[in-house]
Amino acid sequence: MNEHPEATTAFLAHRNLLFTVAYEMLGSAADAEDVLQETWLRWMKVDLGQVRDQRAYLVRITTRQSLDRLRTLRRRKEAYVGPWLPEPLLTAPDVAEDVELAESVSMAMMLVLETLTPTERAVFVLREAFDVGYDEIAAAVDKTPAAVRQIAHRARQHVDARRPREVVSPTEARATLEAFRHALEAGDPQRLLDVLAPDVVLVSDGGGVKRAALRPIVGAEKLVRYMVGGIGKAQVTVSTDPTVVNGNPALVLRVDGETDGVMAVRVEDAHITGLYYVRNPHKLTRIASEISLALR
Repeated sequence: MNEHPEATTAFLAHRNLLFTVAYEMLGSAADAEDVLQETWLRWMKVDLGQVRDQRAYLVRITTRQSLDRLRTLRRRKEAYVGPWLPEPLLTAPDVAEDVELAESVSMAMMLVLETLTPTERAVFVLREAFDVGYDEIAAAVDKTPAAVRQIAHRARQHVDARRPREVVSPTEARATLEAFRHALEAGDPQRLLDVLAPDVVLVSDGGGVKRAALRPIVGAEKLVRYMVGGIGKAQVTVSTDPTVVNGNPALVLRVDGETDGVMAVRVEDAHITGLYYVRNPHKLTRIASEISLALR
């Protein structure tokens, strides 16, 4: 086994990058951590004298481990109760300041990545988010560089057709979310309708542990009836705290003072077009402390 301090130093230097690669591939911080553990074990057995580019080699190991785990996760998601959402991460302020990184790990983008095949997802993430060369990607996914170029082109077209039309500034996103927050706390249907896009979609994830809509709720009026009516029937007090999840403005919702879930949003043209509400308590363990992400 390789016990040279250089191996440990290299792994730690690229750890945030490797975690981000694994998380963008899997949508689960817990699984990403498991992948990093496997990457570490394999890295310790590598002869560093044969490694020209340590970063590329580590990314290759991480990608292969992520692909293996992604195929297992797909089977697990098929048995999941209700819609599946990525595990929200409380991210450091520098993530929100990096527009490219914040978009790549946003809830909206992570859900778009879910529509790709495992290999398409790996190629897209490595190429578009991390600017990895085609030859390096080919080595990571066991394809030829020519095949990787075709996969990248196909995946890019698929994602472009589904991603937000424009990336809004953090200031605009915060202002829109703040308007939604006050309207929700006030239980004011009209103010909610003013901030929601007519075709807004709510996706809620309770994982069979917490109550949640088993299918996405589409349309502003239907969504307002669902939210305001549900709060009224339950006779509870809802409060919200602004936070930053996956590099983007979000809310922590509390019901009668107890944390109920995390709500991320997709904002376009100063209106909310997507709401992603994670209630599954198993996915809320990473909102107590900041996680550092990196593209380089």
